[in-house]
Parts: sequence; structure tokens; C-alpha cells
Amino acid sequence: MLRERSRAYLTTRQDAVLRLSHDLHADPELAYEEHRAARRVASLAEAAGFATELGAYGLPTAVGATAGSGDLVIALCAEYDALPGIGHACGHNVNGAASMAAALALAPLADELGITVKLLGTPAEESGGGKVDMIRAGAFDDVAAAMMVHAAPADAVGMTSLAISSLKVHYTGVPAHAAAMPHRGVNAADAMMIAQVAISAHRQQMLPDAVVSGIVTSAGDAANVIPAHASADYDCRARTAKELAELQSRVRACFEAGALATGAELSLRTVGNDYADLRQDLAIGSAYRDAAMALGRTVPPTDPNLRGGSTDMGNVSHLVPTIHPAIGYDCGDTIMHHPGFTRYGTTAAADRAVLEGGLAMAWTAITLATDPVHRTELLARLATRPTGVR
Repeated sequence: MLRERSRAYLTTRQDAVLRLSHDLHADPELAYEEHRAARRVASLAEAAGFATELGAYGLPTAVGATAGSGDLVIALCAEYDALPGIGHACGHNVNGAASMAAALALAPLADELGITVKLLGTPAEESGGGKVDMIRAGAFDDVAAAMMVHAAPADAVGMTSLAISSLKVHYTGVPAHAAAMPHRGVNAADAMMIAQVAISAHRQQMLPDAVVSGIVTSAGDAANVIPAHASADYDCRARTAKELAELQSRVRACFEAGALATGAELSLRTVGNDYADLRQDLAIGSAYRDAAMALGRTVPPTDPNLRGGSTDMGNVSHLVPTIHPAIGYDCGDTIMHHPGFTRYGTTAAADRAVLEGGLAMAWTAITLATDPVHRTELLARLATRPTGVR
């Protein structure tokens, strides 16, 4: 009965939810710049009766919205940032709208269930780590469980993701005429090349799950001038924070080698927040799978060895029992972070993923609230969580 009532509540607002998804898709904004997206999320939450704050937790593009006053606080994380040049090629319009759908389905039941529905608009997942900022600001301090779904080619539960740290690299050399007096120059582009070769050579010694990726963003402006500057952006990923620290140490040494070999000056700094590996709560994941399958979705058994990319939801999962299942829809033969994936973000299949992903999360929350074992365990874990954890 509770499930059907939540479905009915969502049905009355599904047009607004799908309009949110389509509006986000049509108007992509980058990390920490999602002002219009945040306003759309806040406006819809406020219209539904949520106590809503735009610019929550010290972030201009974050949203905090609550309904109900129960002791079991369930956070629904709504992402809405896009990728440079290719829009919502990661489907964050689907992610954000699905969390909104879950919140709207649950809000009328919140007091009856003894829960507080906490919709969090979380900016900057693609770059920067808005959820990490929000953790530091206390957004998750009272949260007993956190959920979101992520757009994907197929449904999945229990998958992990890699810890990640992003580096910004810059070499400063000395310009000179490339033919008349090259010996008077210090070639910053050569320093970058040496570092890249060193990283490539080191791959044989990297752990199987380690990933190093990067792009050179500048390396001179004219062929007849020794490049005085070279810049790059690099990501280091590993299975755990410990393995990430070890990988970072080796990658930094590779960049230092470029400076040592050429005499260029190296500037190397971490950009944004480091992301932790994702640790999904398998018990909550099982409840989600049951709910999704009850909606007619095909969800393979939980596979903790299934790996995604990296997400700041990983940092949340180290603090709060968390799920981050994939919600699938047909995307042809394209893949995420490809411009082709963007085209599928407002299809009928994507809209169905928004509504069914949201409803599956709502039904999961109902299970957590009404099952004495789940509820007692979540509240006990919240009570014993160390205070001030960031």
C-alpha cells in the first residue's frame, strides 16, 4: 500500500520531474557554475512544500531541501553538472531528476514513515567534488542513509569506483630562437614529453586497477621558438586511498624527472577535492534491487567487483551507508562521456529511467523505514558515528 501511494504521489508530479530532466539537458552548465540548474531544482522542491535553501552549505549552486521531521534522515543526492563541450554525456540530468522523483514520491509519506526526506542538490561531480565540500559543511552529519542513481547503458547494483586525485602541471622554461640559438633555451615541452614517457614506462609496474590519464593543454605557440611554457591536466586513480597515495608519489616523480632532465621549473598542484573509492552498502543495495525488479526492471545480482569510474559519492559512502546503482536506458552503441550518449538523455527510455529510478529509491526508503532490522541498524550506526568526521 505504501509503495502504491508513493507511486500515485509521483504520478501527480511526473510531468514536472520530466520537464526538469529535459530542461537540465537542454541547458548544460559546468561544475560550480550550475546556477540555473540549482534554481530549477530548488523551485520544484519549494513548490512541492519542501523547506528549501538555494546556495546551501556555503555553495552558491548547492540546494538543501527537507520534508518531514522523522529521526531517520534519508538523503537523495541530485547531480546536475555537465561536461565541457558535450553537455550531459554522463546523464546527470537523469541522475538529478530521478532523485527529485524519489523525494516527491516520499514527501507526503515522510511523517507517517518517521523519516526526514533530505534532497541535496550536489554540484560539481564531474570536476571539483561538490559533495566533499558539502560533507565538510555538515550536509551529511544527520544522514542515516544516502542514495542516488546514475544513468548508464544498463542497470547494476553494488559496483565500486576508483579513488581519484587531479593534478595540474606546468613547466616554465626559457624561450629562444629554435634555429639560431636553441642552446640558450630551456624547452618546457621537452620536460613534459620526458614526464609522459616516464609515466608510460611506469605503467608496467602499476597495480592492475591503477589508471593515469591526462591531456597536454599547452606546449608552445610557434615552431621556431623554444617553448617556455607547457601545461597539462592529469588524473591519477587507484582502488583505495592508500594505493592512490603510492601512485601519486610515482607520478610526481615522473614529472620531477622532466624538470631535472631539462632544467625547466616544475609547478605541480592538486586541483579540487580528492575522491574516495565507492563503498556501496550491500544490504541497502539488495533492497533497491528488489524494488527495481518489482517495477519490472532487469537488475543483475549485486557484483561488488563491477567497477565504474570515480565519483565524489565515494566520499559520502565512507561516512554514510550509501547506494549508487546504475539506472540503464537504451543508448545505442555509444558509451558514457561520448557526445553520442548525450543524444539519448531525453528519450522515452531515459524518461522511464528517471521515473523508475526515482520510484525504486522511494520504495527502498520505505523498506528502510518500515523494516525494524534496517531501521534499528541505520540509527545505531548514525549514533555511533564519530562526530566531526569530514
